[in-house]
Amino acid sequence: MKIAIEAQRIFRKNKHGMDFVALEVIRHLQKTDFSNQYYILVAPGEDICLQNTDNMYIIEINCPTYILWEQIALPLVLKKIKPDLLHCTSNTAPIFCKTPLVLTLHDIIYLEKKQKGNRTLYQKMGWYYRRFVVPRILPKCKKIITVSNFECKRITDALNFKPGQLVAIYNGYSSHFKPIENYKEIISKYINQDKYLMFLGNTDPKKNTARTLKAYQLYTQRSGRPLPLLIADLDETYIDQTLKDNNLESIKSFLMIPGYIANSDLPAIYTGAKVFLYTSLRESFGIPILEAMACGAPIITSNTSSMPEIAGDGAILIDPFSEEEIAQKIIQLEEDKLFFDQQVNYGLERVKLFSWDMTAKSTLKIYLSVYNELKS
Repeated sequence: MKIAIEAQRIFRKNKHGMDFVALEVIRHLQKTDFSNQYYILVAPGEDICLQNTDNMYIIEINCPTYILWEQIALPLVLKKIKPDLLHCTSNTAPIFCKTPLVLTLHDIIYLEKKQKGNRTLYQKMGWYYRRFVVPRILPKCKKIITVSNFECKRITDALNFKPGQLVAIYNGYSSHFKPIENYKEIISKYINQDKYLMFLGNTDPKKNTARTLKAYQLYTQRSGRPLPLLIADLDETYIDQTLKDNNLESIKSFLMIPGYIANSDLPAIYTGAKVFLYTSLRESFGIPILEAMACGAPIITSNTSSMPEIAGDGAILIDPFSEEEIAQKIIQLEEDKLFFDQQVNYGLERVKLFSWDMTAKSTLKIYLSVYNELKS
């Protein structure tokens, strides 16, 4: 079987969630499946994180924009390769393409009412692009993969899929996420503290940044020795504006804002964190939950969407709209060592239920089922 996998952005330096999902699935297929031929279709970038093997070929496609790459350049390359199926990994796919299609649909946020907030132009354009493309490609899909049972039910209910067309395959977490002995040496590249709370966000309103900062302010007012808050993946200009808009300037001195943290350094950052805050309003999966747990960081996450499903019943689940509840749980972890240790141990056990190897094997089963249906 000839399998083409669209992974347009995996060579970019500053990768994000969907990029890592595609990359890890491809890496594990490369390690485990030697029977099928793979064509990995990527845009050029700085981080050449995959190499050709005997049955896996990396094809770089040059095109100036994401949309033109996907809608024009990708179909032209597919005509030359003539694969048996195409797997598009990040919610969208070419509208005009005759190759049988498997789509990973991480979420249907494009159908939901847009939340107010400081979305970037890139995020706004992506929202409109998905809103235009996704309804036009879904009827063409031979199989649709999503990443949690929550999202599977939500998509099924919203779009009335027939049974069996949509399947949930859990994400995993990378093996380098584990407790790091020399974590202080690594975190010193970013910050000058080795005890801190951690929040991982971006400018998307669903990340709940303003409420999380309000909760942190409550924590600093109540803690006898408040720890600083490390905010990853957000720049200082955005944070300053958020503080100003919410009258939170008083906590600025407690914040550490190193910007983007390399994925290879994240395990050390998680290891040093006394609490990891993942207080989103909505997530289709939540890989950072697993990454933090695997590194021994106790997590506080939301009781909405997929997060309870991934974190499990034993995790600290809070109402993301309640700054008070978030602050209380931070204080409890700080003051109750038994509770803290229980959460650390719970997380280290919980992550054993997830792996990229299982994700890749389940994905390969989908490829085989679609191929067999086409041949029958």
